[in-house]
Amino acid sequence: MKAIIIGAGIGGLTTALSLHAAGIAVEVHEAAPGLRAVGVGINLLPHAARELSELGLADDLAASGVATEALVYANRHGQEIWREPRGRAAGYNWPQYSIHRGTLLSLLQTAVGERLGEGVLRTGRRAIWAEGGSVAFADGSAARGDVIIAADGIHSALRARHYPQEGPPVWNRRVLWRGITEAPAYLGGRTMVMAGHGDQKFVCYPIDPGAGPGRSLINWIAELRFPDRAEWRREDWNRPGEPADFLPRFESWNFDWLDVPAIIAQASQIFEYPMVDRDPIDRWTFGTMALLGDAAHPMYPIGSNGASQAILDARVLAFQLATRPTIADALAAYEAERRPPTSRLVLANRGEGPERVLNLAEARAPEGFAHVTDIISQSELQAIADGYKQIAGFDREALNARASLSPLR
Repeated sequence: MKAIIIGAGIGGLTTALSLHAAGIAVEVHEAAPGLRAVGVGINLLPHAARELSELGLADDLAASGVATEALVYANRHGQEIWREPRGRAAGYNWPQYSIHRGTLLSLLQTAVGERLGEGVLRTGRRAIWAEGGSVAFADGSAARGDVIIAADGIHSALRARHYPQEGPPVWNRRVLWRGITEAPAYLGGRTMVMAGHGDQKFVCYPIDPGAGPGRSLINWIAELRFPDRAEWRREDWNRPGEPADFLPRFESWNFDWLDVPAIIAQASQIFEYPMVDRDPIDRWTFGTMALLGDAAHPMYPIGSNGASQAILDARVLAFQLATRPTIADALAAYEAERRPPTSRLVLANRGEGPERVLNLAEARAPEGFAHVTDIISQSELQAIADGYKQIAGFDREALNARASLSPLR
């Protein structure tokens, strides 16, 4: 069997490593003219950290990312709403990592080159069409395999062939500004923070374990909701952002434990893009082609799930291809296992996911509170957190007990 993978992002590269480990031949084709370690920070939840660890990348992740120990939700006054342990501190068998997206891509690219050979990954190959095991590229060339895996992102050309009326991604009237700042460590140096509410939010977490004593390299996201009739520039992870567009709204967010305006002002570079997703679709597989990652289920960056879900897609698809009697059986099993939960997750993220606690606090106590349990019960807070973990597939007991997705060879 030979697989043709379209897209050399996190999902595509993880698929390549997983298929290779299962004894399946692979080619990877990337539209960009070269491979660049771009982007800002991302989170790898324990279920994704498990899969990369089972691919032999545990030591690389530990050396390059911060093992997150806690998640804190706070209101716009810096008052704590909810705190929970994360990763191993929460009893998972695997850590949760905060890591620079470019660093993770570099780790995956290096592993693909070392294990599969440098010629397996080809750049400057923009796919425009696929059918019957053949893929056509914009430069007039083609490739052929037994199975085609479309991991070509939210603007997937191969998805668009089957959903030609879908149009551009759906914008929810929110814009994100993202940056990285070296600053004093906060809350122990291994804590992820989500502060504010649905109309105005600040998210941050450290991503470099080697930042130095008392220091953190902090990945941050500032988010604002715009009026319904507002327009904004087209989504793009790498568009430069202007502090004047959003910093004034955060000038008063200087908490006892975190100086938000200083973190924003001291960023070396800022990126912006509207928060977009796509509606869930009723089919991912077409003959011998399957969609994967953002090509299958682009979702709002809520709950730290985008990259993690692409990694899970990759591992499940490789497992099914390695263990089912036919490709058709494997693709059907992959879609049956992955499409329903990710569709639910897309919709859950539209409903704020676990960040719903921020909106509850803002609605019930906009000027702050003496004790959070005066406005939200502990049981209500716990139910929101536990419910999202189950939807996203990283319920602790279920994950720790689940069998490995590495097929026996």
